[in-house]
Amino acid sequence: MTILRRGDVGAEVRELQRLLRLRGAALDLNAEFDAATLAAVMAAQSRYGLVVDGVAGPKTLAALQRDRKQAEHLTAADLQRAADKLGVPVAVVRAVNEVESRGSGFLPDGRPVILFERHIMYRQLRAAGHDADALARQYPNLVNPVRGGYVGGAGEHMRLAQAAAIDQACALASASWGLFQIMGYHWELLGFTSVQEFAEAMRMSEAAQLDAFVRFILADPALLRALRAKQWATFARLYNGPAYKENLYDVKLARAFARYDVEEKEPA
Repeated sequence: MTILRRGDVGAEVRELQRLLRLRGAALDLNAEFDAATLAAVMAAQSRYGLVVDGVAGPKTLAALQRDRKQAEHLTAADLQRAADKLGVPVAVVRAVNEVESRGSGFLPDGRPVILFERHIMYRQLRAAGHDADALARQYPNLVNPVRGGYVGGAGEHMRLAQAAAIDQACALASASWGLFQIMGYHWELLGFTSVQEFAEAMRMSEAAQLDAFVRFILADPALLRALRAKQWATFARLYNGPAYKENLYDVKLARAFARYDVEEKEPA
């Protein structure tokens, strides 16, 4: 996944500059992500209704290639609505979106990003009254008390379809969905009438995926308090688990927030 930032150099930056020039920017093709390139990227993001962060990731590159934003991608307005619901500055939501999201909520073929969890399928089947152990012996890659078996990308949808043939509701509940990888079994906590309704929402747009994340935070008072207080270590531990330190999630969140907070306070 190509992500280009200020300071990057090379052929990919030159291609970015070529696309920006094609869309009207006055740039030298110097293969350096310099101040002029940054300004052109931010102008393009604003024009296409994308989040204006100056980072040329998959969404920005796709918009430049198509000369339009894909309808399912997040916009700055989506982030502001999320911030209003959570009662936090938009810089907080932008930071969480940068650090905790998967970059894109959809695969190139238009299906939502998912990860099927076979150990959750085992648990869901047992709770639904199925003989999970017998099914685990028959379908160890789909039903298993031990996590694993991931293939990634579009292959996860194949695993989900195979699991759905066993029990659709259990299968949908056993996958994590979208930008923020919200588990399907949270459907009731998030206010959906069924796991099927939750899955359909996750297939709609990144805005719907962000809304599920917002609902998830609002349903957890400790998580919401940590976010509002900008207690990044506590938020990262509650959201990611004890392994958050290995990935420096708290440090990344603090740095991203500081950057966005400065940007928002700068005069127009």
